[in-house]
Amino acid sequence: MRDPIPDTVVLSSTAKEEQYVHAVYEQIAEHFSDTRFKAWPVIERYLKELAVGSIGADVGCGNGKYLGLRPDIFLIGTDRSQALVEICGARQLESLVSDALNQPFRSAAFDFAISIAVIHHFSNATRRQQAVEELLRIVKRGGTVLVFVWALEQRGRRRFAEDQDVLVPWVVPGSRSGNRCNDGELDQVFHRYYHLFREGELSELFQNVGGCSILEAGYDRDNWYVIARKD
Repeated sequence: MRDPIPDTVVLSSTAKEEQYVHAVYEQIAEHFSDTRFKAWPVIERYLKELAVGSIGADVGCGNGKYLGLRPDIFLIGTDRSQALVEICGARQLESLVSDALNQPFRSAAFDFAISIAVIHHFSNATRRQQAVEELLRIVKRGGTVLVFVWALEQRGRRRFAEDQDVLVPWVVPGSRSGNRCNDGELDQVFHRYYHLFREGELSELFQNVGGCSILEAGYDRDNWYVIARKD
């Protein structure tokens, strides 16, 4: 596994996210999708505890691995990556291309919303707060939101220093490894921007937004997560 590097790129937030998030996922979508197939326990529990007939949104749905987990609820996915939305479509999953900061849904449209490993890709605090505000906007009063973000204090394979803003390599192996996603012999390396959340930072983000109560907060799979109810 290649080491992350501190983010020293001087670009506007939108330009940085375009170059080091959006453009990267368009290029790695197929290989990324091949690695995303198993539901994480906290998310699976959250979805399975929802009432039958619940309506929700998966903001930043990726390849849609959570969209078909429960056939007795309706979960629509949105993602900034056209390539990932096309993968969802090929799997007969409901999804559309959309920006997490500007969802194409009316306010209070959903019973719940999830956003898994998305908000850490926003490159300043204002945009991360806007992402949480948008999730709360689209759920009904009394509805819940589940958010996962990468932790700075990871206990798995990755180890980070004190830098919270980093560029993390994604390696698509060359064809010599039998990889169908890269027809060249050499590995392709792409760097994705991440803001690594310190313990308590995600809960503080929800508290700063207001209008919600935190029902549960914790650590799972090298991520911090929060489940909040809209007041």
